[in-house]
Amino acid sequence: MKQIFEVHNVKCGGCANTLKTKLKEQFGEVEVDLTVEPRKITVDMKDSQMDALAKALRGLGYPLTTEEMGFLDSTTAKAKSFVSCAIGKMGSES
Repeated sequence: MKQIFEVHNVKCGGCANTLKTKLKEQFGEVEVDLTVEPRKITVDMKDSQMDALAKALRGLGYPLTTEEMGFLDSTTAKAKSFVSCAIGKMGSES
């Protein structure tokens, strides 16, 4: 079933490209809406995959807006998202 989630730290097409490519194998096609704040992603998945999605997003630096994060976790997520964004930008130029 298609579900929509709000995520932090998604700034541009590079971020969107990273989300689409890194999540595709486990979750299939991912849509990223860059026209709204906070950014939204749409994923066709089962409810049982929710924990795996949240973990994957955190690992890329794009945590769900529903996650409670302290200062250190938030700062770490932002740093990871900068790296993920750069990788996404390089991947979209190929």
